[in-house]
Amino acid sequence: MAELPPEPSGWLSDRELQHVRGELPILYVNAIPVRINSAGEITEVGLLLRADDDAISRAIVAGRVLYHERIRDALIRNLEKDLGPVALPRIPVSPTPFAVAEYFPTEGFGPFHDTRQHAVAMAYIVPVDGDCEPSQNALDIVWISPEEAASEDVARDMTGGQHALLRQALAHCGILD
Repeated sequence: MAELPPEPSGWLSDRELQHVRGELPILYVNAIPVRINSAGEITEVGLLLRADDDAISRAIVAGRVLYHERIRDALIRNLEKDLGPVALPRIPVSPTPFAVAEYFPTEGFGPFHDTRQHAVAMAYIVPVDGDCEPSQNALDIVWISPEEAASEDVARDMTGGQHALLRQALAHCGILD
């Protein structure tokens, strides 16, 4: 009997990932953590502060969906990775994205850009109830008002078109026109 290959771990080596990124789109989740009041209104939006190439930028939570991983599990894993294990995200049993963002490696194909790859990300707004602690992937987590999140100052601090996605999330929740 032929020996079967080992069960996939869901992770690719750096070399394998670089090859795959050059050949086909990769599936991601984007999550915008929010705090809400008792009336269900967004009071704060959480953005990560990241250091890249001698610059500090703001970012939303983002990460790959692994092989054999449910979308809900990918959201929880990536939120806990970036916000800490006691963030307590409230994700429904069957999450529905507010948008699908397509990131292209070449600028000009749409509002979203990622020089590493062509990626498709399902975007979610996720209420967070617990305390958040930045992981080694982020310098800090900053909570700002929805109005400040929609501002041009915040847009200048975000890369890859993520501010467009943030504005879509705020519009989806009725905060922006």
